[in-house]
Amino acid sequence: MRIYLPTLIVILIVQSAAMETAIAQNSGPITVPGSRPNIQLVAPLASGQWTMPAGDYGNTRFSPLDSINTRNVQNLHVVTTTSTGIPHGHEGQPLVVNNTLYIVTPFPNNLIALDLTKPGFPQKWIFRPNPDIRSVGIACCDIVNRGASFADGKIIYNTLDAHTLAVDANTGKEIWRTAVGDIKIGETTTMAPVVVRNMVYAGISGGELGVRGRLIAMDLKSGKILWRAWNSGSDADALIGPNFKPFYAKDQGKDLGLSTWTPGQWKLGGGPVWGWISYDPELNLIYYGTGNPGVWNADMRPGDNKWSITIWARDPESGQAKWAYQVVAHDAWDYDEIMENILVDMPWQGRQRKLLLHPGRTGFMFVLDRESGEVLSAEKYEPVNWANSYNLKTGLPDENPEKRTHAGQYATHICPSSTGGKDFIPSAFSPRTGLLYIPAHNTCMDYEGTAVNYIAGTPYLGASVRMYPGPGGYQGELVAWDVAQAKKVWSVKDIDLPVYSGVLATGGDLVFYGTMEGWFRALDAHTGKVLWEFKTASGIIGDPITFSGPDGKQYVAIYSGIGGWMGATALPDVSTDDPYATLGATGAMKKIKTLTQPGDLLYVFGY
Repeated sequence: MRIYLPTLIVILIVQSAAMETAIAQNSGPITVPGSRPNIQLVAPLASGQWTMPAGDYGNTRFSPLDSINTRNVQNLHVVTTTSTGIPHGHEGQPLVVNNTLYIVTPFPNNLIALDLTKPGFPQKWIFRPNPDIRSVGIACCDIVNRGASFADGKIIYNTLDAHTLAVDANTGKEIWRTAVGDIKIGETTTMAPVVVRNMVYAGISGGELGVRGRLIAMDLKSGKILWRAWNSGSDADALIGPNFKPFYAKDQGKDLGLSTWTPGQWKLGGGPVWGWISYDPELNLIYYGTGNPGVWNADMRPGDNKWSITIWARDPESGQAKWAYQVVAHDAWDYDEIMENILVDMPWQGRQRKLLLHPGRTGFMFVLDRESGEVLSAEKYEPVNWANSYNLKTGLPDENPEKRTHAGQYATHICPSSTGGKDFIPSAFSPRTGLLYIPAHNTCMDYEGTAVNYIAGTPYLGASVRMYPGPGGYQGELVAWDVAQAKKVWSVKDIDLPVYSGVLATGGDLVFYGTMEGWFRALDAHTGKVLWEFKTASGIIGDPITFSGPDGKQYVAIYSGIGGWMGATALPDVSTDDPYATLGATGAMKKIKTLTQPGDLLYVFGY
C-alpha cells in the first residue's frame, strides 16, 4: 500500500537553552517551580532547546517555558511555513539544538536543518540517507518516522530500512550508519532512538511480519552494536540474569521466553520495540514496552508468549533486566504496549513513591512502582470490555471470555480495538497540575483468527478485523487524568475522529495537541477550556514541542500531515469501501476523507 500525504509543523516561541546538556549527569529528583507538593521529576526538562524525543528522560513532555500562557495564547499567529516535500503521515517531533531546528521526514527519511537565526527559518542543509526502497513495501502502517535525538554533536535517527544513523549536527555529513535489522525478513525501524551517556538505543518494527523483537544498544561514537535484548527465546537472549527480580509470580521462572511458546514459534515471536524509551538517572534504569506477539491468530501460539506486551526495566550499560511485567499474556487483540512510560516521584496513598505512568493500549491507565515493577493501580480511561479489571495482587487481568478471540469465529464488539484506548501517540504530564494528558481513542472491533503461513518478509497476520466507532457518540478524547486520585477529571471530546496527536504541557499552564481534522489547540491545563485553535491544512498526528528562539521568544512546533495507521484512510491510494483495509482501521475512519486532506508544511507560530 502506497501512502502519500503532506505535512506541517507548527511552532510557538520559548526560552533559551543549555539545561539539556547536564541531563545524563543528574542523579536525583528535580522539583519544578510551581509544582504541586512533593511532585518531583527524574531529570532536567526541555527548556530553551528540545534535544530528545520527549524533551526529557522522564518522558513528561513538559516544558517550564511560560512566555506563552493562558493570558496571551489567543495572540498566537503564523510566523512562517515550510514545505517538507514528502506527502506522507508525519509522526514524532522535530528537535531544536543551538538555534537550529531539525526535521526527520517520512521515507526517504531526509534530515532537514532550518536556521532559526534568520527570518522565515530558511533551510541550512538537507541530508539524504537514500534508504532501501524495498522497505516501503513491507512497512506496516505508512512509511513514518518518530524523530531523532541529539548528543555529542550528532543527530541520531533511524531510517525505514532498519538502519540507525549519526549525522554531524553542524554540517549534515554522515558520521556512521549501523544496520539494526533486515528488511528481507520484514524488519523496519520507525521509532525515535534515545541516547543515554555514550549509548544509543533503538528497536525494530514488524510485529505483523513474524519478526523477533529486540532492543539494540550501540556505541555513540562509532555505532558499534554493544548488546541486544531479545523479547523471545532463552534468558541468555533476553539478557535475564541473577539480578532479574519480577514482582509477580507469573513473570518468574527460567527461560519463559521459550517455555511459554510452542516449540519454534518463539523465533517468529513478534514483541517488537517501536515506541518510547525512558531513563531514570538515579536508579540508572531504562524503561520501555514491547509489542504484539507474532501472528494475530492467538490459537496458533498457545501459552503466555513472553516477552511480548511487556514493560521492561534494564541496566543501560549491560542491558541486563532488573524486572519485567507482562501486561497481557497470550494476547488475542494486538494490544501492543510500546506506549510511553512517564517517570515521576510523587505521593501515592500516603507515601512518596517512584512511579511509572503507563496509559495502556489496553484502555487501562497503569501506575507501577518503577523500582519493583509492582502495579499500584490499573483503571479504565476509555470504554473497555475485554477485561473487567486488574488484580493488583497477581498482576493479571480479569478477562471477559466472550471477548477473547479465536480462529474461525468472530468475537464481536470488543473495546478497545487493536488501535487501543490510545496508540503510540504520547501523553504529557504537568507537575503543576498533577494531571496526565492522554490522547485517547474510542474505537471497537470484531475480530476473527484466520489461518496463515509464515513467509519471510510478507504479512504474517492471521486475523480478519473490522473496526468502528465505540459507544458514547464520540471517537476521540483528550483526557486529563488525576494520577494521585486515579480518575478522569475532565476531557475534550472529538466526535468524528480519534485523537492521534501527541501532547505538550507547559509552565504557562497550557496543554497543546492536534486533531485528525487539522485543528491545533491550546487548552487551559487546569480546566480543559479551549483557549486558542488554528486550522492547519492537514490532519495532525505529530507531537508538539516548544523552544526559545534566538530572539528570546517562545515558539511551539507540531507536524501536521495525515497518515499513519488510523490516518491512512485519508490517503489517495486507500479506499473507504473496504472496512477490513489498513488492518481493519478503515471501518472506523470512513469520514476522514471529507474532514481532512494530505499536507506537507511546517507551521511556525509566535505571539
